Amino acid sequence: MRVFVTGASGHVASAVVPELIQAGHEVLGLARSDASAAAVKALGAEVRRGDLDDLDGLRRAADDTDATVHLAFDHSAIAAGTFAAAVAADLAVVRTLGEALAGTGKALVGIGLTPTGDPARDAAIAANPRSAVAHEIAACTERGVRTVLVAIPPVTHSTRDRTGFIPRLIRIARDTGVSGYVGDGANHWPAGHVLDVGRLYRLALEKAPAGSQLYGATEEGITVREIAETIGRRLGVPAVSIPAERAADHFRSFPFMTLDITIPNADTRRLLDWEPVHPGLIADLEDGHYFTTA
Repeated sequence: MRVFVTGASGHVASAVVPELIQAGHEVLGLARSDASAAAVKALGAEVRRGDLDDLDGLRRAADDTDATVHLAFDHSAIAAGTFAAAVAADLAVVRTLGEALAGTGKALVGIGLTPTGDPARDAAIAANPRSAVAHEIAACTERGVRTVLVAIPPVTHSTRDRTGFIPRLIRIARDTGVSGYVGDGANHWPAGHVLDVGRLYRLALEKAPAGSQLYGATEEGITVREIAETIGRRLGVPAVSIPAERAADHFRSFPFMTLDITIPNADTRRLLDWEPVHPGLIADLEDGHYFTTA
């Protein structure tokens, strides 16, 4: 297949694109800058210059390829306080892609979670504004698109991770002298090694039925306290509880410190014969590479 990938120079794409190419697929990767274009080319993909604001260009790229993998999102919006605007822009992108692919049977593989029927889990899903994007992608199934949603774990880790949850916590711990968590730190963050997630995307593209909801966490949920304690030990600073009323200031308005969700993966593993093989999060932290790059 010839596959159009948005966000092709990003962390997840750094695993997805080579995985697709090694399996014999051709990849057309969206790049908005010279640096991104060089990174996409280095992965072995063909470069398509453009950005997420060029909706006509996105439509043409989806028309010209056999499948689309949508990975792009403005993650800098979290720190900038413009998360709602980034979600609105993403909604415009997926609507454009859905319109381009309607009635073709082509695949659209996106990021997100749809309701599960479990009230507690569904409340956590709905609390994330990006859930609207997942609903939009899922709705394309009824319009003749082979939609697949992949729940990428909040902590997707590897030696290539520079901007995710873990580098952010390490920087805050270095700056404040403590490795913090909120309350008792018993809330859970699912995790997965990016190379395992990359393989899942390739299997999703090749094998997943229309309307599939896949779960990309290799570890269903790790307590934030355990993560903070590991970071603290590696940095030589104490791991401490930050009171809820001080959390926004201490964690620099990072909105996910109290996120509490688990992502089961047994159904996905059975459906696609997906067997994660790379290190878990704590082992990756203990390896030490995060503390030389974050």
